[in-house]
Amino acid sequence: MPLALYALAIAAFGIGTTEFVIMGLLPQVSADLGVSIPSAGLLITGYALGVVFGAPILAVATANMPRKATLLGMTGMFILGNVLCAIAPNYISLMAARVVTALCHGAFFGIGSVVAAGLVAPNKRAQAIALMFTGLTLASVLGVPLGTALGQVAGWRATFWAVSAIGIVALIAQAIWLPRFITMERGNLMSEFKVLGKPNVLLPLTMSVMASTSLFSVFTYIAPILTDVTGISPHAVTIMLLLFGVGLTGGSLLGGRLADTKLLPALIAMAIAVVVVMVLFTQTSRSVIPAAISLVLWGVAAFALCPILQLLIIDQAVDAPNLGSTLNQSAFNLGNALGAGLGGAVVASGANLAQLPWVGAASGLMTLLTAAYFIYRQPHWAAEATTAP
Repeated sequence: MPLALYALAIAAFGIGTTEFVIMGLLPQVSADLGVSIPSAGLLITGYALGVVFGAPILAVATANMPRKATLLGMTGMFILGNVLCAIAPNYISLMAARVVTALCHGAFFGIGSVVAAGLVAPNKRAQAIALMFTGLTLASVLGVPLGTALGQVAGWRATFWAVSAIGIVALIAQAIWLPRFITMERGNLMSEFKVLGKPNVLLPLTMSVMASTSLFSVFTYIAPILTDVTGISPHAVTIMLLLFGVGLTGGSLLGGRLADTKLLPALIAMAIAVVVVMVLFTQTSRSVIPAAISLVLWGVAAFALCPILQLLIIDQAVDAPNLGSTLNQSAFNLGNALGAGLGGAVVASGANLAQLPWVGAASGLMTLLTAAYFIYRQPHWAAEATTAP
């Protein structure tokens, strides 16, 4: 794989770390800025909404800009956003800095995926995307725990300074390793936005929303599930999450390999796997070893879908691959917010935590049904495209 992909993966590692590390730093942020924990938690929501709404606009605005310059600009925005987080004097300025960083998040992954796919042979496109997204999964395994530990020892601002340093490394790596000229097709605003009305684009985006909803409806509450249902100590939760992170990393790479050879069969297989694992987790969550095995398998199946859906979007949104790819990141973050809210509503209703994976299974089933309908409609869209004037 080209060195340029590793440069993109470094940036993905930093972006993934800054998105999720705030979860472990909420008590420190709350105490330092004099706000409640729920108010501090809105920093997570604000970031997700910044990706959902802002990233597509930024993708369209940069549609005709050189790809290398655009990616370097996004990375520069990422560094700026984290520096602003580190020096934020109050809650409002920290929220604004988080939104600035979020704008870079969605657009970088969207455009970076298209660039990554174009750097390799056609039969290795999904593997290239998966390698880039490995940086995101490693952020869950390494970046978030280490960033949280640093924030607890040296203060939450130190974490954002460290992430800014990662951004500088990524910026230098991209400047050196990304090709000076990256092939791109000139687009226009009308063709970019027309992609939103195509069912063969909307359906994969719906799959991304539902797959992410399935993941975060359970993962958001995984710590209380492991402590209250599985019966392990808070320290052991870290080990279990590490196993889950290993599954995420392996799943991302597996999804890349499968998507390059059998894209749609791989989509169906991984969607089924998510549903099966979620159903089993309603029972296996009650014992340590079965729960650990389930977490690894869940991580594999859930994140194998990421490069699969990303490549599917790029293939379907041929008139606007950058916007389509970026919208997939918006869809994923929308599912993040929906999943957390849905899982929270179920828990608030008094349901047993052991039953929460049923919510993940139901959302996963919606992903599977949408994928099946998408495949069913494929011949019809092909016929319509052939007969179109």
